[in-house]
Amino acid sequence: MLELKNINKSYKTGDFVQQALKDVSIKFRKNEFVAILGASGSGKTTLLNIIGGLDKYDSGDLIIDSESTKKFKREQWDSYRNNCIGFIFQSYNLIPHISILDNTMMGMTLSGVSYKKRVSRAREVLKKVGLLEHAHKRPNELSGGQMQRVAIARALVNDPDIILADEPTGALDTKTSVQIMDLIKEISKDKLVIMVTHNPDLARTYATRIIEFQDGVKLSDSNPISELDNAQDKLEIRKTSMSFVTALKLSFNNIKTKKGRTLLTAFASSIGIIGIALILALSNGFKIEVDEFERNSLSQAPIIISSQAMNMSEDLISNIQGDGNLEEYTSKKEVYVTDDIVDTMLHTNVISSEYLDYLEGLDKTLLAGVSYVSATGINVINDGVNGKTLVDTSMWQLLPTNPNEGEDGIIANNYDVLAGKINEDEPGIILLVDRMNRIYKSTLNSLGLSGEKVSFDDILNAKFKVILNDSYYVKYGSAFIPSQDLDSLYDNSSIVLPVQAIVRSKEDKEVISGGSGIIYTNELTELIVSNNKDSEIVKAQRESDYNVLTNKAFDNDSMSTNTKEIMLSYLGDQSVPQVIYLYPKDFDSKESVTSFLDKYNKGKSEKDVVEYTDMAEMISSLSGNIMDAITVVLIAFSSISLVVSSIMIAIITYISVLERTKEIGILRALGARKKDIKRVFNAETFLIGLTSGFLGIGIAYLLTIPVNIIIENLSGLANVSKLNIVHALILVLINVVLTILGGYIPAGIASKKDPVVALRTE
Repeated sequence: MLELKNINKSYKTGDFVQQALKDVSIKFRKNEFVAILGASGSGKTTLLNIIGGLDKYDSGDLIIDSESTKKFKREQWDSYRNNCIGFIFQSYNLIPHISILDNTMMGMTLSGVSYKKRVSRAREVLKKVGLLEHAHKRPNELSGGQMQRVAIARALVNDPDIILADEPTGALDTKTSVQIMDLIKEISKDKLVIMVTHNPDLARTYATRIIEFQDGVKLSDSNPISELDNAQDKLEIRKTSMSFVTALKLSFNNIKTKKGRTLLTAFASSIGIIGIALILALSNGFKIEVDEFERNSLSQAPIIISSQAMNMSEDLISNIQGDGNLEEYTSKKEVYVTDDIVDTMLHTNVISSEYLDYLEGLDKTLLAGVSYVSATGINVINDGVNGKTLVDTSMWQLLPTNPNEGEDGIIANNYDVLAGKINEDEPGIILLVDRMNRIYKSTLNSLGLSGEKVSFDDILNAKFKVILNDSYYVKYGSAFIPSQDLDSLYDNSSIVLPVQAIVRSKEDKEVISGGSGIIYTNELTELIVSNNKDSEIVKAQRESDYNVLTNKAFDNDSMSTNTKEIMLSYLGDQSVPQVIYLYPKDFDSKESVTSFLDKYNKGKSEKDVVEYTDMAEMISSLSGNIMDAITVVLIAFSSISLVVSSIMIAIITYISVLERTKEIGILRALGARKKDIKRVFNAETFLIGLTSGFLGIGIAYLLTIPVNIIIENLSGLANVSKLNIVHALILVLINVVLTILGGYIPAGIASKKDPVVALRTE
């Protein structure tokens, strides 16, 4: 079953070489009690370590079931120790931070035996050695003899074929030694027991075979054999496997013995998490506030479709900043041609009848308002304190109409009516005042009024008349000019334009509807367009301007294509809108509207594409980008502490490796693989990372309370600091990953420790 053939082993310290074993050959029977007898330094412990697979021989061979171990891989040695060998050490070598039951089960744990079977078998062998009632105690709660019994139970629990005992009674009194030896003697009835001792009386009393060693040489063998007994009996070598759960349990029990240090370590490594969590909480809270503000104030910001759109794509900006294919500040004597920047930036939208028909297919329930602004002029005269005055209508705004009958539109949602009543079905104007009921002096003058303050009644009683083009323009030579006889124009016009109402922006809608000015109804536009449509004067003027524009003198590169197209469009049918304002009901509706508009452009050439400006998106993206940039910068600074924490974790893990060196040796003796040892320390850093992560999140959450109080006192904003649970979990995950990375090198160092050296560590 087991044979040593010409084994040699030496140790080198500097230039000094110590020959521990010299050409040792021994054959063992399947069932016998062999005592290796010799003085200290005779090589007997080295022999035991080689038989147990803890140490490697320099030359010769260890034969297991007629199979050479010369080409054994590391995993095969681990499995051999776990399944075939049971170690009983002089100093017990129990893991101090786990229970007697867990110590006993460790070999089976490494074998991958189920928990239920492990417990059952461990309790069985503990009962056999008389320690079942102590199963849940820790090793330091037992006497020396009891701890040695636990070591014997651990050696037996996996039912190995070979028991290796290294001075098993060396640390025990006489009475306890007899009890232990009687127990080992009983074990040897069906197993091979190889015991190392320097006590000849002990060897003669209990062993069935005594092999004496001196200076690494076998001196005698009391019962040698020439052939292996029961050679047909094979050692079953199964693969070992420590689960991550087992590694966690080992590390958790170790951590529990160092609660103070663990908590301090976890707190120190959580500082970075606390900082980042607070930053994210504030960023999240402010973003929620900004989003809420934007939803309230920007939800009905218009999507603008005008005859001329600005292209601010990344490609354009890149082209303005420079061409990557050209050298800056070159010394070459050449000039390079690029596209005209104005032509590149400006895009002419042709708002055709086809496009208007397409817009008719837009789901009107998505809109709170819509405005079609035409290129027609509005000629208005007031009768005020200074007599008849021509009103400047260039800054007047068109009142959006509500496309959903019976539902609140853009006006009801964004403005409070302070006086009067809005009637969209009648020509009229509405005065918009700011949040302090102010208007510009020029606006007041256009109303035909003056003074420092004006009553609502005076404003509502202001008198205006609309003058159609056929009346307003008079022929002067070959051209048409505005009439200067305002009194006559006013008296002869029958179209009265009342001030229907005075409105003010709602408090939470100021971003879009704030300011002051004059708004006119769409009915006024339709009235003017329908009357001017057949105006002979307008037709003649448009024809004259068109002829000038298309004259050959201008039909060259001196006028850009965009400019020409815009002017031609302006001179076209004035009933075709030049600007369209679409007011979505809310942010979700806006997404649907923009998707509808984008769908029109699919598959169209660049000149046929109709671009639009999304006001809400522009403002939201700007504020979002600023918020994101600030958050990233602050997180970057806070992340420095995470790096420091990782370094600290590496140091703490390395200290733990030094403290648990003997435990490493014990686990390796029980068959733990290198990867299992690494897993134990990775599990420890995982637990520390998890603890520090949740500790950091908990502290950060508590800190949001005073932070919110301070912010509310300073700004009036309540509960701004809001820690998102997703952010919290991500931070915990990041912290765990960083701590594992921090402990990776120390864990690797632990896995490479020599098990023989590790077992000698005190």
